[in-house]
Formats: sequence, C-alpha cells, structure tokens
Amino acid sequence: MKNEGETAERPDNTAFTQQRLPAWQPILSAGIVIPGFLIIGLAFIGIGVGLFLTSQTIQVLEMDYTGFAKDSPCFSCTIPNIQNCTCEITFSLGSLFGGPVFFYYGLTNYYQNFRKYGVSKDDNQLTGDLTYFKNPQDSCSPFGNDSKNIPVVPCGAIANSMFNDTFELYQIINGTKKQVPLDGKGISWWTDYNIKYRNPSLVNGSLANAFDGTVKPINWPKPVYELDLQNPNNNGFMNQDFLVWMRRAALPQFRKLYRRITEGDYSTGLPAGNYSLTVHYNYPVVSFDGRKKVVFSNVSWMGGKNEFLGIAYLVVGSLCVVMSVVMLIVYAKFKFSGDDDSA
Repeated sequence: MKNEGETAERPDNTAFTQQRLPAWQPILSAGIVIPGFLIIGLAFIGIGVGLFLTSQTIQVLEMDYTGFAKDSPCFSCTIPNIQNCTCEITFSLGSLFGGPVFFYYGLTNYYQNFRKYGVSKDDNQLTGDLTYFKNPQDSCSPFGNDSKNIPVVPCGAIANSMFNDTFELYQIINGTKKQVPLDGKGISWWTDYNIKYRNPSLVNGSLANAFDGTVKPINWPKPVYELDLQNPNNNGFMNQDFLVWMRRAALPQFRKLYRRITEGDYSTGLPAGNYSLTVHYNYPVVSFDGRKKVVFSNVSWMGGKNEFLGIAYLVVGSLCVVMSVVMLIVYAKFKFSGDDDSA
C-alpha cells in the first residue's frame, strides 16, 4: 500500500514535470563581458549626448512674481487685507520663442503630497453623486461644512486651496498692447476629464440647481458652477483649471499647466519683442514662506527641458566604458601572468 501511494503522488513522467526541458545558460567569459560593457557604455553615451543636446534647445523663461522684494512690481499685493490686487510684469524676448508655447504657474514650499491634505476630498462628490453633496465624507473635515453647518461642495482641503491667480499676456507693439490669446482647452489629464471626474446631472436644465443647499469652499470667490462664465461647458467639476489643481504634485516645488499659446499670430511662438503680463494677484503664499512664479516653455520630442536624463545616461555610459577598460587590464594582467607561470 505504501508503494501504491508514492506512485500516485509522483508527477507524470514528462519533460516539463521532470525538468528535462532543453535549457541554455550563458557562460560569461572575458571575451563576452568586456565587449558587452563597452558596447552598452558607448550606446548610453550616444543616447545621453542626444538627450542633453536636445534639452539645450528647449527654451524656458521663468519669472518670480511673489513680491517679496520692495522693488518687485507685485510687492504691494503682498500687504495683508488687500483684495483684487493687480500687478504688471514686463519682459523682453531677443528672438522667437518657438511654439507651441506652454504657460505654467509654479509654487514653492507647497506640500501637496502631505497625506492629510491628499485625502481631504470626497471622491463620491467629485463623480457627481448628489447623495454626498448633502453628506460629505469625514475625510473632508474641517472643510466639509461651513460655520452654519451647510455642506461645502466641493469639500476638502485640496479644493479649498485651489490656485486662483489669473493672467493676461500682451505684446507691446509701438506702445500699443496686443493681447496674446491663451488656450485653456484640454490642459488637464485625459483620465481626469473623461473618467475620474463627473458633473452631477442637470436639475431643471441647470447645473447650478444641482448645488442647491450647498455652499462654495471658504476661500473661493465664486461657486464651482460659475468658474468659467465664458464657456458653460467648462464649469463644475469638469473645469480645466480645477482638474489641473486636483492632480496633486509629488514635490514641494512644482509647476502646473495654466494655458497654451497656439492660436492666431502666435501659432508659431512668441515673436521677439516686448511683453507685459498682467497678474490678478489673489493667491497668498507669503504667510508660509512660499513663492510663486510663471514659466513659459516649449517642448521637443523628449518632452520638456530635462538635463538630468541626459546626464544620467552619460554617467552610466561612462562608468560602463571605464569598467570595460578596468576589466580588460585585469584580465590581461592575470592571463599573461598565468601564461608566464605555466611556461
């Protein structure tokens, strides 16, 4: 009986179950490893040179407008209790700033990756579920209800702290300002706009009616259904600026896409000349020692400006080449000394 049990538990006598399948195992010799390291190193160096040179062709213009310095054009806007403040930044371009031009706003010392901040939202609200409009989740606290216990929509710290500075760009031609069109369509992630966020169903043909019995976030100047008075389709949770802000940054120094410059006389970029940027200064950052900036940039086939990627390839490639040379020297020394001893 014992032999019969062992036979029943024995795997089938096949090449797969008995591990008799043909296999190949490389034998790493000096003649393979040294040329391999050299080829990989040269390939990495070539890719690194290409990436680095391409990154150098990308144009980037950054301007800090926080207003810390007294001679800053936005210094007056940092004075507490000043509302509806506007400042103007002028700059010049010596040559064509090739298009398409991407216009970003940047923040420093701003920790969107803080865990309690990151969970302070109601995903059910943001998918248009009216049930959670009147009963926000506890994760939104203390930004779930106002002082009168009326529910806030959208609730939470992320929505409440939405960036609300606005900008207008002008080209100065013979002393006259010509407004540069800024395109805000499609600046958010495709998944956020098409999958993750949804507006509630219209009530009596109006989006505003769906928010009856709720209030706007405390720090917002207007409710979510009036974020874009020019384009009715760009309101509510589907507003492009709102979607961009809700996509949290991983690092305390970040920039987010504000607009693109792709239309009219500026489809090929910003021509050389003088420009004026009007800033409607609303977002406070001085209290936590933060900074604000605007960034103009174009892109290449590799994306935005990123010198680190090219440098990383160059470093790794150089190390591979150096290692191949070291291994060649060691191999030659020990091989020849072995030959001498045997002789």
